[in-house]
Amino acid sequence: NMSHGQWTKVEDLSPLLKTGRMVFRAASRQILILKQGERFFAVNNRCPHEGYPLSEGQLSADCTLTCNWHNWKFDLKSGETLVGGDRLRSYPLRWQEGDLYVDLSGPAPEEMQKKALDSLQEAFYRYDYARMGRELARFRKAGGEYSAAVAEVIRRTWDRFEYGMSHAFAAAADWLSLIRRYEAEDRPEAALVAALECVSHFAWDSLRYGRFPYPEKVLPFEAEAFLQAVEEENEAEAVARIRGAIGEGMTYAELRPVLARAALAHYNDFGHAAIYVYKSGQLLAEIGEDSLDVVLLPLVRRLVYATREDLIPEFRAYGPALAGWTVGQKTDLAPEEIQDMPVNRILTRVGGSGNSPAHLFSILFQVLVRNLLHFDVRLAARTDNKVADNVDWLDFTHGLTFANAVRHLCRETPDLWPAALLQMACFAGRNMKYLDKTVSLEDWQVSDVTAFLRDFHEFLLNHGLPEPIISCHYLKTLCAVEEERSAFPDAPWQAEALAALKRFRAHPVRRKHSLRTARQALDFTSRE
Repeated sequence: NMSHGQWTKVEDLSPLLKTGRMVFRAASRQILILKQGERFFAVNNRCPHEGYPLSEGQLSADCTLTCNWHNWKFDLKSGETLVGGDRLRSYPLRWQEGDLYVDLSGPAPEEMQKKALDSLQEAFYRYDYARMGRELARFRKAGGEYSAAVAEVIRRTWDRFEYGMSHAFAAAADWLSLIRRYEAEDRPEAALVAALECVSHFAWDSLRYGRFPYPEKVLPFEAEAFLQAVEEENEAEAVARIRGAIGEGMTYAELRPVLARAALAHYNDFGHAAIYVYKSGQLLAEIGEDSLDVVLLPLVRRLVYATREDLIPEFRAYGPALAGWTVGQKTDLAPEEIQDMPVNRILTRVGGSGNSPAHLFSILFQVLVRNLLHFDVRLAARTDNKVADNVDWLDFTHGLTFANAVRHLCRETPDLWPAALLQMACFAGRNMKYLDKTVSLEDWQVSDVTAFLRDFHEFLLNHGLPEPIISCHYLKTLCAVEEERSAFPDAPWQAEALAALKRFRAHPVRRKHSLRTARQALDFTSRE
């Protein structure tokens, strides 16, 4: 039936009849037409792997087409890829009155989008970064929005996170905001990078993992019952209460105060809990509240499994400081007074200062900025340190991203300020012993702020870092500093914050410590 489709006549069939193959050019496409016995096939001439011409490949008697460059193999009869990854696009053929016609119309956009998403998921298993990029490009070409692709990726992976939400969720919010920015600037390659970085992080964090199902029970949402379930590490009830909230039609905005309360109930999870609560809202704003369940349930699981740093000796002063919190409106505390204090002293000083939350936030943020600026990079090269001293840049960036999150959370739930500020103090005091005071602001001063921030963003588009956890920390720290600079344009820490970012960017994060690991392993096992 020639009445449907975009049927185009193939001119001059002599090469096909003589050699069994020919390349038919239509607009920008090259279509390879092959003859095997009495069967004819039409496929894209460009191998879906890296684009090499399949017209130079081998066709077997059983209709298997092989690309000679990387040995990818395609079963032309079934359309399946036998060796390799991406599917090879095929085109319907029709004979009419001795002439050959090829249908160039292709599948419906919805079908092409689904195929791209299915193939994208297949690329996760081997963490095939290049294929993920191709599938996202195909999805976008078929009219799909990147935010929809990210939402679908989350829905297909959300229950593969054994202990709940990871940085992949948190970074997704920032990558998606960059996608909107780059598409508005008509920079399709930059938008695709942001989408690929976002999606590939979910691939990395869920790579080859099985599923960890969530309890199906549903209970009416009661804030206190939910908080108690989190406190007792009772995932089944915590999830049931959130399922109840979703079933009752509650929104993220309505749930955020109680989620923030759970996140800040203790100094826990090295700040991740509060960061993830805040970023979950940004993520849902990008992908829609249709994804509320696949975002909130991993968040709840993370809250349930959160570590409790306030129970270890270093932070035991946190509880008494919170209990003895002095409410006040003074503004006399200076960063210089507390920036060199260890954890117990800074907690006591901040908790009993009687200063206003706004002033304490500003002072503590400045101390955290200075910590990042003065991080002692020599620690990355140490091989004789204790496990407790295995710190790096990422330990320091968390102070800033945590502060950025709690400012937003406490703005709508002010009674959480004491806990949030004391937890900022925990970060500041803990970092104190890992600083290099010889670092000077002048050496890292940013003279052209606009150019520096533009270059930092461009770096994120071509960072070359294999682990998503590293690039996402560059992104999240940059976004946190940009948000805080915008919120406090006259803050005294503006120059220091930019200098800290500059120094962070200039020193690669070291992720593999072979000799240190060996020494610590030998020391550990010698004491067993």
